[in-house]
Amino acid sequence: MSKPRTLRTLAQSSALSALSALLGLAATAPAWADANGVKIGVITDMSGSYADLSGKGSVLAAQMAVEEFGGKALGKPVTVLSADHQNKADIASSLARRWFDTDGVDMVIDFPNSSTALAVQEVARQKQKIDIVSTGGAMALTNQNCSPTGFHWAWDTYSVSYPLVRRMIDQGRNSWYYITVDYAFGQSLEADFRKAVDVSGGKNVGSTRHPLNASDFSSPVVAASASKAKVVVLANAGNDMINGVKAAGEFGLVRAGQTVITPSTFITDIKSLGLSTAQGLTYVDPFRLDLDDKSKDFVERYYKRHKAYPTHGQIGVYSGVLHYLKAVEAARTVDGLAVADKMRALPVNDAFVHNGKVRADGRMVHDMYLAQAKTPAESKGAWDLVKYLGTIPGEEAFRPLSASECPLVKK
Repeated sequence: MSKPRTLRTLAQSSALSALSALLGLAATAPAWADANGVKIGVITDMSGSYADLSGKGSVLAAQMAVEEFGGKALGKPVTVLSADHQNKADIASSLARRWFDTDGVDMVIDFPNSSTALAVQEVARQKQKIDIVSTGGAMALTNQNCSPTGFHWAWDTYSVSYPLVRRMIDQGRNSWYYITVDYAFGQSLEADFRKAVDVSGGKNVGSTRHPLNASDFSSPVVAASASKAKVVVLANAGNDMINGVKAAGEFGLVRAGQTVITPSTFITDIKSLGLSTAQGLTYVDPFRLDLDDKSKDFVERYYKRHKAYPTHGQIGVYSGVLHYLKAVEAARTVDGLAVADKMRALPVNDAFVHNGKVRADGRMVHDMYLAQAKTPAESKGAWDLVKYLGTIPGEEAFRPLSASECPLVKK
């Protein structure tokens, strides 16, 4: 027979029960924003090959999203940090780790280099923090390297290859050669083009690799010319793409009847080339500058502050930040897994896209646009550089989930 419980033991028991309840709540409570509020980190290229298409312009885009949202989330201020990854994966991952562990950063975004994007996504996965890749393009981000807290926003190597290849081969351009930057992005881009050419009935006739930030494209361009391929793909971006286009012009590839494709084209690239050189370049663009009044208003406001039109990577940063903040408010927390669930549940509607959908693999699916650089005679202003030839529906533009290797996707 047990002893009767005294008032003191009852009081002690009640106190222990209350403490246990509090500890239980603490263990399961969501991660509220700390006293300094929500922190967003833009990891980008401030001084290298991709600085014009991302860099300070991406930081501004993030700030504009925060301003549009009202400057606060969960009742506390939202702060934007920025850093230069110098196109090095180790620097990018170290930055992210320090920001997550020491500086209280809740989400990181941009990554105009796929090696840096893949490295940071792994750090974010370990820390259960949100990362959004806007400017990088490697398919692995939402395929074999997908993450519960990782998202791919503006474009990827599939969306700028398969739709374009189908249209080119239908026009009789059925032999393909590649000039490829030799790291994750270029390798992924060439691989997707090769697969697309194969399934569309075309022929891949060869390729040449070059290092990032190459200074001389004469050798790969001469090899492309000698191949007699009907299409030459510059599987690179930024200054490498610009220098490749210039070399192709100097060696007369277009005059000889070859079509030069620049799948990773940003409006800043066309501006740097000038329409006399860039005219006729055909590519798939994730953003239509004149999509609607909201888009045109954003472009105008951005131009007033940056003195350049936004690239699709930069407005993708704006869209990603805005969607993240909406998800934080919906989840009532900055906990990465909870916010990720809301990011997948909420539609994406802003100045960048209409009715975007975030899939289980982290891919944001939206319409893409077949675009072409204007001729000098067609242009009516300094930034009137692009014309749109058609819309590619999102479900066609992006790799279907049925072909995904992402373990988050239910088969």
